Amino acid sequence: MSNFRFSPNDKQNGKVVYNAGIVNGIVALAVEEVEGTTLVSGKKRGISLFLEKDGIYADVSVIVKYGYNVPELAYRIQQSVKQNVETMTRYRVAKVDVHIQDVVFPAPEPASAEGTEEENEADDSDSGEA
Repeated sequence: MSNFRFSPNDKQNGKVVYNAGIVNGIVALAVEEVEGTTLVSGKKRGISLFLEKDGIYADVSVIVKYGYNVPELAYRIQQSVKQNVETMTRYRVAKVDVHIQDVVFPAPEPASAEGTEEENEADDSDSGEA
């Protein structure tokens, strides 16, 4: 796993080196903070990070829950990742690309057995009166 270096004051205080997994974990937690989203599961958890001269570039692949405003979720993910990474590591986040991989629909609720019994009783009383 690669390391990211942050060294604004190398000459005075030394270097701070972050393992890429640490930054990856910060990004994962930042995405999970946004209600209505989950990261794509897998070895890399749907996160790719690139360190360039102008900052960190992040690609995040997510699954969204049905009923949420997708552009708003993507914006909130971008803001959450940027804020968390910059606050915790002091790296500049240059860009966060959000890839919507899937939409999860709620599971249909099974018909309740009680409602069926009540309907059956109502049907029985109707047929007995006629």
